[in-house]
Amino acid sequence: MYGIDRAIVVELHGEIDLVTYQRTFPLLDSVAAGPEPVVIIDLTGVDFFDCSGISLLMRVHRRVTGRGGTLRIVCAHPLTLRILRLTHLTEVLSPAPTLGAALLMPEEE
Repeated sequence: MYGIDRAIVVELHGEIDLVTYQRTFPLLDSVAAGPEPVVIIDLTGVDFFDCSGISLLMRVHRRVTGRGGTLRIVCAHPLTLRILRLTHLTEVLSPAPTLGAALLMPEEE
């Protein structure tokens, strides 16, 4: 986790499953409640993503947007993108292929 250009970036690695969800949500809840206007979750290092990952992303999305912030996702993994497309979350989360691209996205109003 690190700050960059009015944003806080959280990098996730490995498998995003129920065990990871339970270990990760306290940290992400804290980040989502923080003062940064933009929260970026970088999934570049994720090689497995199931419905727990979807639940985790939506939990953070609700909390960040609930305080007027913006959530951005970095993801280029074909299987993870497929899951996001099938659940229509690409429309809500607008995944960027790189961190640089996520930083260049306009803030939601």
